[in-house]
Amino acid sequence: MSRLNIRPYTLEDFEGLLDVQKEAFPPPFPEELWWSKEHIRSHVETFPKGALVAEIDGVIVGSATSLIIQYTGEPHTWDEVSDNGFIRRSHNPHGDSLYGIDVCVRPSYRGRGIAGALYEARKEVVEELELTRFLAGCRVPNYHEYAQHLDIDSYIKKVHSGEIHDLVLSFMIKQGLTPLQALPNYLDDDESLDYAVLVEWQNKL
Repeated sequence: MSRLNIRPYTLEDFEGLLDVQKEAFPPPFPEELWWSKEHIRSHVETFPKGALVAEIDGVIVGSATSLIIQYTGEPHTWDEVSDNGFIRRSHNPHGDSLYGIDVCVRPSYRGRGIAGALYEARKEVVEELELTRFLAGCRVPNYHEYAQHLDIDSYIKKVHSGEIHDLVLSFMIKQGLTPLQALPNYLDDDESLDYAVLVEWQNKL
């Protein structure tokens, strides 16, 4: 039986990580938005514990990247919190929160618990480092279907209560994360109308 393995990724995993991104975000998705080798080098050198890969039978099937921040509650964009994906300038080793900037799973392997396993591994990093919480800016790809009659805060509440199913936010809630606030202009994202939702999992220290 195939076994799912979560481990830190290294620069040697770059081609496998790129294959995951190519499958998950095929053309016309802009190639320049895939992780570059310099991005991966920066993740591994800056915060190796936050650089995670999922493997099945030696095949890289998913990845997740995180950094540490000091949580202030201030609105922010993905570029700001991630240092444009490099994390060098935004990673704070003395901060209190693990912040996830990326999760990617091969479409051909979806439905096998890979994303959930990566989130569980992130929670373990939070516990190991005795951080206060895990945070992430979560897409809301179904929001454009409701935006004419629901503002973003009302939409978040209805997804949280289970009245509306959102492809990403509902999954995050299922992983035990709680919506905290809407983040406008977080990322160019037509489906989410450029919004993200800051979600939190608290470490019960």
